[in-house]
Amino acid sequence: MLLTLAWRNLWRQKRRTLLTAAALALAMLLSLLTRSLQEGTYDSNIDNAARLSTGLLQIQHPEFHDSQSIDHLVPATQAFITPAQSLAEVSLVLPRLASFALAASEQTSKGVRVLGVPPAQEDDYSGLAQKVVSGHYLQPGRAQALLGETLARHLGLAIGDEVALYGQGYHGQTAAGLFRIVGLVRFPMPGFDSALVYLPLDQAQQLFSTGRHVSSWLIHPRSLQALAPLTDRVARLYPEQAVLDWHSLSPEMAQQIQMDRAGGQFMILLLYGVVGFGLFATLMMMTLERRREFAVMMATGMTRGRLMLLVMTESLLLAILGLILGLALALPLILWFSHHPIRLSGEAAQMMLELGWEPAMPMQLSATLMVQQAAVVLLLLLICLPYPLWRIGRLNLVNALKGGDDAD
Repeated sequence: MLLTLAWRNLWRQKRRTLLTAAALALAMLLSLLTRSLQEGTYDSNIDNAARLSTGLLQIQHPEFHDSQSIDHLVPATQAFITPAQSLAEVSLVLPRLASFALAASEQTSKGVRVLGVPPAQEDDYSGLAQKVVSGHYLQPGRAQALLGETLARHLGLAIGDEVALYGQGYHGQTAAGLFRIVGLVRFPMPGFDSALVYLPLDQAQQLFSTGRHVSSWLIHPRSLQALAPLTDRVARLYPEQAVLDWHSLSPEMAQQIQMDRAGGQFMILLLYGVVGFGLFATLMMMTLERRREFAVMMATGMTRGRLMLLVMTESLLLAILGLILGLALALPLILWFSHHPIRLSGEAAQMMLELGWEPAMPMQLSATLMVQQAAVVLLLLLICLPYPLWRIGRLNLVNALKGGDDAD
């Protein structure tokens, strides 16, 4: 009976009900679109940056992250990686061997980071071959090297020349080798071009005398949302190794995203604050304009508690109406833009293309975001309700029936 009565009461003032529901729906629509675009863009940027550098998840020796030492390695055998590779959430595993060396030509030398990669797998993952601006890509089993364009210029080397690499190998052995430069790569990030040398993984293992060992295994999940549970599962499979996600591998990027996300959430809270004032005013009007009605209902036998429950039911129905309208408007847009991302143009698009990323801003379709925004609307309702209920609690029947002040 209360539910039916509450629903009918809402439509006694159709204009007020529709305006309030529309305000809630607009807030829901804008907040969902904003948060979906934010999170979708974050996911896209995180995935692109991870493919280029650290990956989303790595298995390392427990001391490698801090030491970056060639002595702290993990096995590169199939038996070692099979437990992780067999997980349903894993889409790709990739071994890498990273160390430091002195790159030298006849004229000069420079300290560089040497990265040994399986050529075909690395290209599938990071698109490294697309960043070759001169020459050609690596071939496995050959003493070849890809150099950063800036590094080659500093060393005075060109395609077809040989670069000498000197360093410390596994367990104190001497690392020295000559590698023919078959290609130059260009990266937009400062520092990449000037200090990076790519070798085929087998050649890097031979150079540093590591045998069947690598610095890390990169593990890529099928979706970014699966990363957290996957990290826990991999950590349980490899209790003696360090399992690090991109937050630990790229803390600067994680902090930037956290700050940007906080700014977006603050703007959405401001929007909900404005809507909250409107909701509060509506609830107050629903209460103050109906004092005589409430007094008549109490005089005919309705208890004060049931009257409060009626007002709460009306308010909840109003909030639910706004939520349904907001979701009905937002869901088709989010579905569309999740499959047809917003395309960038001009300088922004050019910058994204130079980074090797698609110039697009996708939206994330997430039930979690929808539940969060619905919870905010219901929280607004809880914040707005106490004062109208307090007014009902102190309603004076005689004064209210006479149309006077409802104070005792």
